[in-house]
Amino acid sequence: MTETVTRLDDADGTAPAPPPPRGRRRRRTVLIASAVVVVAAVAVAGALGLGGGKDEGPGALPRSGSVVSVTRETLTERTTVEGRLGYGTELPLPVKATGTVTWLPEQGATVERGDELLRVDDRPVILMYGSLPMYRSLGPAPQEDEQDAADDQDSGEQQPSAGDGKSPSPSGSPAPEGLATGGDTGASQTPSELWGMDVMQFETNLAALGYTGFTVDERFTTGTAAAVERWQKSLGLAETGTVGVGDVIYSAGKVRIGSAGARLGSAAGENTLTYTGTARKVIVDASAADASWAVRGSAVTVELPDGTPVKGRVASVGKQATAPEGGEGGSGQPATIPVTITMEDQKTIGRLESGPVTVEYVGKEVKDVLAVPVAALVALAEGGHGLETADGRFVAVQTGLFADGNVEVSGPTVREGMKVRIPE
Repeated sequence: MTETVTRLDDADGTAPAPPPPRGRRRRRTVLIASAVVVVAAVAVAGALGLGGGKDEGPGALPRSGSVVSVTRETLTERTTVEGRLGYGTELPLPVKATGTVTWLPEQGATVERGDELLRVDDRPVILMYGSLPMYRSLGPAPQEDEQDAADDQDSGEQQPSAGDGKSPSPSGSPAPEGLATGGDTGASQTPSELWGMDVMQFETNLAALGYTGFTVDERFTTGTAAAVERWQKSLGLAETGTVGVGDVIYSAGKVRIGSAGARLGSAAGENTLTYTGTARKVIVDASAADASWAVRGSAVTVELPDGTPVKGRVASVGKQATAPEGGEGGSGQPATIPVTITMEDQKTIGRLESGPVTVEYVGKEVKDVLAVPVAALVALAEGGHGLETADGRFVAVQTGLFADGNVEVSGPTVREGMKVRIPE
């Protein structure tokens, strides 16, 4: 007879449960691994903006990266073009002196008011400041054309008609308005006096050089003639009191001597010598089709070859476009117009006189707009651009101007101060 033995720990239920079959354990491991893959896939889809709407809820998993604020600011798009630093186009001096050129200054020399520009027949031609060219000789005696007109008049003094208070000028025509002609001041103009704006311009220069003793006005008086004689003595000239038409050349200010068009011993003429201003400037050959930035007075920044930035302004814009060599169609280059840029602070340029420079100007500008760093933009699965908020949501935005690493953004859910994430 066989006897069965039962273990006490089996009887009261304390024995460990038997291990599950090997097939069930394998199935549980597969299910856990599948769940992990699904969660990871959902997280990636949320980060890329795949699936769901724009508002995915605060439970979405945010991506890593820094957080910035949407700001309100002015965005400025800047464009650069190439230019040339120099003194501008050389112009011929209007030399009216006749004779042989006996002395010329060195190229690049600076000539100021009262200095010699050149010598003709060993007689100096002096620089003066003004806008009116020297078109006649100035002196105490009337010119030939005025003398001829005076000879045709009655030798007796013409009396003004009653009540008009005017007397004739030396040439017989009424004196210019504002010129003393007698009456209240008692000053009358004599036939030996010249008058005109050219007289005032010359007297202004004469006084600026320290020769006084006359009133700076439109009349060339005996006092003016005496001052001219003292000035001529200082130049080593005959003291005639008369200034010849070729003795003086006017310019807007001091000049820089350019190239010489004549040699010593050649006949003087208008191509004898060239000049420029003394201020350095920049010339840009701007595209005629894209020169809307070139407006007189517009501010620009000139970058020198050593990287130094210098403030400048557009001084003038050419009105005639020039096609490149070979024609616009042959070379593929657009026609250009010259744009001149001046720089008020010449000291910032240093000693550089010429060379290539870069000119930066404002192309477009938008004010009071919302902006974020360009790196904050993300591409949305449904198209367009969006921003990721700090809590992991994605909102669609419209982009505007890109400038200086920022971009203009707008949209119904975008507001100033909103926190957005820059993805790593």
